Amino acid sequence: MPAAARFDAARELDAALEFDAALDRAVRAFQQSRGLSADGIVGPDTFRALEEARRKLGDRLLFYSVNHPFIGDDVAALQERLSNMGFDVGRTDGIFGPRTEAALRDFQYNRALEPDGRCGPLTLRELKKLERTVVGGRPDVLRESVRLLQRGPSLLGVVVAVDPGHGGNDPGVTVGDLCERDLIADLAARLEARLLASGLEAYLLHGPHESPDDVERAHRANEIGADLLVSLHLDAGKSPQAQGVSSYYFGNARGSSAVGERLATLVQKELVSRTDLVNCRTHAKTWELLRRTRMPAIRTDLGYLTNPHDAAALGSPEFRDTVAEAILAAVQRLFLPPDLDPPTGQLRVPTLASRRPR
Repeated sequence: MPAAARFDAARELDAALEFDAALDRAVRAFQQSRGLSADGIVGPDTFRALEEARRKLGDRLLFYSVNHPFIGDDVAALQERLSNMGFDVGRTDGIFGPRTEAALRDFQYNRALEPDGRCGPLTLRELKKLERTVVGGRPDVLRESVRLLQRGPSLLGVVVAVDPGHGGNDPGVTVGDLCERDLIADLAARLEARLLASGLEAYLLHGPHESPDDVERAHRANEIGADLLVSLHLDAGKSPQAQGVSSYYFGNARGSSAVGERLATLVQKELVSRTDLVNCRTHAKTWELLRRTRMPAIRTDLGYLTNPHDAAALGSPEFRDTVAEAILAAVQRLFLPPDLDPPTGQLRVPTLASRRPR
């Protein structure tokens, strides 16, 4: 092919691959459907979701691999199918972990198959036979809620993992003298102390000089056997008018963390009631930290440093004490039965005289 022709062909290909308005809309729609931030940027989370969406159930042999677990839409479809038939896979998160393997073995045993925990042709055939009997429902929600009620209202022994956003060489949002990393580190320390003083076990997932990625943060929370995880962040906007607090929990079209949603709702209500932050509500997301934790997990974005009102509040130590108290009250309310749950903003969790922060 002549050089000129090759040049013309390359130019036509570049034009075809242009990231135009139509592609931007498609990316944003995909992100929204997958529980991601609909920013139109194909970053790590969006690329991961695109890769996972490539496979459907039956495209590959699925089994539990400790070091390299299978992840994708085919795994999520298997989990959804098993869960709807009453087998306990935990959350439908698209990760083939030990609970999914145990549920698959249970299904295979019930169908007189070899319970090897491998989803191959024979298992797929049995799943196909029962496809019309699967009518939906949310048994995972019931199981998660029952486990919460069984703990009772006492906070003693409840383990809370506190995740300060950013850290180390990652400062997060910085506006003037205010830095997200430093403000959140201070808030996390206040929250940890308040939780410990009230009888809970609280652990910071990292120190001030490191910023592990979300997968590592989730791994640390799982390793300590946390009952809950609270991740703390601040936000920024292109417009200084953007302001307010929002809370997030794991959820997508296939399901969500019922207790995570409840905790996010309680935290949001307590924060809005006890401060003058604008209520930006709660939202389901599939961010890796929320997805890979085995316990109910939430992330709260506590205002915009790019907004003068929010920045002034966040810079106040008294305000950060109020935020810590609000989160503690939400955690306590999570374990209270409906008949003992006080109105929003009125609960004061006492400090135990025998407990002192570590």
